[in-house]
Amino acid sequence: MGRTNPKIVPQAKNALDQMKYEVAAEIGIGNYQQLDKGDLPSRVNGKVGGNMVRKMVAFAEQAMAQGNVAQVRQTVPPEPFGTQGE
Repeated sequence: MGRTNPKIVPQAKNALDQMKYEVAAEIGIGNYQQLDKGDLPSRVNGKVGGNMVRKMVAFAEQAMAQGNVAQVRQTVPPEPFGTQGE
């Protein structure tokens, strides 16, 4: 049984899904969308998630470097991670 974390910005679900499939393709998993993720080793799923996080951090760093701190602040949750929906 899979566990899902609540989305901080639910409207971003489609964009995050698309990013997941793009990252998977970049690391050589072309049919990730059709695969049963439960049949994959955790290392493979972790690699996809880890690369997604790297891209999101790079995006935030770039926005901050360009002076778009307000844009980054809008995407950071107001409460600590892990407390949403509890």
